Amino acid sequence: MTPTSPFPLEPTAADAQAAIAEEFAFFGDWSERYQYLIDLGRKLPTFPEEWKTEEHRLLGCQSMVWIVPDGNAEALRFHAISDSAIVSGLIYLALRVYSGRSAAEILATEPSYIQDIGLSRHLSPTRSNGVAAMLAFIRDTAQAQS
Repeated sequence: MTPTSPFPLEPTAADAQAAIAEEFAFFGDWSERYQYLIDLGRKLPTFPEEWKTEEHRLLGCQSMVWIVPDGNAEALRFHAISDSAIVSGLIYLALRVYSGRSAAEILATEPSYIQDIGLSRHLSPTRSNGVAAMLAFIRDTAQAQS
């Protein structure tokens, strides 16, 4: 059984990135932003235990991350979860931008939100590698569908 996905929340990936930048602008410092990431991670839909297999494990992450795509070129959905609270928040942001979008829109959308909210400067190298691996997985899945 495929869990329901709340994504997309906004009509386009560009709208999602603008909304993310706007939300993060409310926070004065990075301790508040990290707390917000943790809160976002708690909003991820339930991820079936039977999907937590090596086949669905995303390599390149220090934390355990599982990601499962479904859909087609018109609408690709991604279901993902991590054993890390902050990484779950990072997953939430990526799914908010990319999940439920067409393969063409995914491929045409650079993840500018990472720069816009200052994530690139505040993530450890291992978390940055994990985000890059997740974005590459999403892009590769879209490429295979297009």
